[in-house]
Amino acid sequence: MNITLRQLKVFEAVARHLNYTRAAEELFLSQPAVSMQIKQLEEQVGQPLFEQMGKKVYLTDAGKEVYRYSLAIEHHLSEMQMVLEEMKGLQHGRLTLTVASTANYFVPTLLGIFNQRHRGVTVDIEVTNRENLLKALSANTTDFAIMGRPPPGPELEYYPFLENPLVVLAAPEHPLASRKQIPLERLAEETFIMRERGSGTRAARERFFDEHGGIRFRKTMEMNSNEAIKQAVQAGLGLGVLSIHTLEVELMLQRLVVLDVVDFPIMRHWYIVHRKGKRFSAVAQAFKDFVLSESESLLTVPSSGSTSAAVPPV
Repeated sequence: MNITLRQLKVFEAVARHLNYTRAAEELFLSQPAVSMQIKQLEEQVGQPLFEQMGKKVYLTDAGKEVYRYSLAIEHHLSEMQMVLEEMKGLQHGRLTLTVASTANYFVPTLLGIFNQRHRGVTVDIEVTNRENLLKALSANTTDFAIMGRPPPGPELEYYPFLENPLVVLAAPEHPLASRKQIPLERLAEETFIMRERGSGTRAARERFFDEHGGIRFRKTMEMNSNEAIKQAVQAGLGLGVLSIHTLEVELMLQRLVVLDVVDFPIMRHWYIVHRKGKRFSAVAQAFKDFVLSESESLLTVPSSGSTSAAVPPV
């Protein structure tokens, strides 16, 4: 067989997304170009690698085998690259991060300081939700994920490095804004604006209310970004639960307030996560050491503003 690395790269993207259009967008190729690469690979293999049923694309048995080997080949190429980068020292090399959308409010600060010390390092960063973070870790396409509450299991290693309080936010003119020690049951009367399914913040909120009497809300709205939630809460459409790390500007300008709710904040942590047994480049190891040893001294929890809700300091 005369299979090219380009064909395997295109195949891996299609197999991961099970969608030709998304693979083309990721690779900055046209869909016909992706289809042509897959067709040429199938000719080399001598078997179809995908089958289409209705609008959905599935891997054939041969496709599953090629996908497994393509991941292994990609892994070995990445290891080779890391070994060569190690020979260049800490002033060169590449770091790949996958970051929860909420963590992106403080990760650039850490990267800015890290890059000042290692100016030749190139950083590739993807900001996404929890579901896609786990996919990146599973596929071993990232050095580290920055996320909250990693799933249990023997395939991952994770280390907490920063507290992540989740708070209830409201518009300053909301009737509850001046109340103290608001009972959790009182929140059930309010409209709640929450993140999409697959978001770690949403999962933490649902888990918390399930553990505190199974509180259910009269009305909810769903939005796919922290910024959209903040704008909706500011407009008086309801309450939200977000990490206080996302609220620094709004609290400072008094556009939002943190409510004083019993049993809040929900205390979580940020973790740096990687595949167990992953071999790190010198740059990746330096970044991990930097995050674990210096994050708490470089990052602070934003002030909760005029509300008396207690948010523990980092």
